[in-house]
Amino acid sequence: MRIDIITIFPEMIEGFFNCSIMKRAQVKGLAEIHLHNLRDWTTDKHRRVDDYPFGGTAGMVMKVEPVDRCITSLKAERDYDEVIFLTPDGEQFNQPMANTLSLANNLIMLCGHFKGIDYRIREHFITKEISIGDYVLTGGELAAAVLVDSIVRIIPGVISDEQSALSDSFQDNLLAPPVYTRPADYKGWRVPDILLSGHEAKIRDWELQQAVERTRALRPDLLGE
Repeated sequence: MRIDIITIFPEMIEGFFNCSIMKRAQVKGLAEIHLHNLRDWTTDKHRRVDDYPFGGTAGMVMKVEPVDRCITSLKAERDYDEVIFLTPDGEQFNQPMANTLSLANNLIMLCGHFKGIDYRIREHFITKEISIGDYVLTGGELAAAVLVDSIVRIIPGVISDEQSALSDSFQDNLLAPPVYTRPADYKGWRVPDILLSGHEAKIRDWELQQAVERTRALRPDLLGE
């Protein structure tokens, strides 16, 4: 998978992609993550990529020209499954969406800034608009990092134990059950006996029961309740 991220602040997230699982995915050749500084695509001598909005609205707006040049250049080199704009008014990101996007070959992610982007970009280039929550960030970089992490980690081979990713919260519309490790007894705080029993079928039943109970208590909406 190749992911191209268009941003005016690549330094905000470049370190994130050089650590831990994101770095491992790239070393293994399972993911390519490329950051593109939008300022490299403007003809403005001061490298500005924003301007005042028509209509007198407060704030600044990202200009259409540099985004057009950058996306057009990338699309001339390869086909993209989606051109994604990270925006608070986009579709709410969730695990099923991450699963679907993890099957893509090539993705573009555009990080907005200021008051937003010239709407013509959304009309003519963007194929999918995604929000990571009902709140506003100063830019789309953190949202892009969240998407990439969620998508790349479930590509087969990225995580050594693939079953671990398949048992994460939301994969089956349930929150994950409690997990424990050694020691089995710490300050009198004991691990549930069932997990020490070695009875795999009963352990799986207990985990499912716990997952349902936690979901009902914390996220009943996932159960349609």
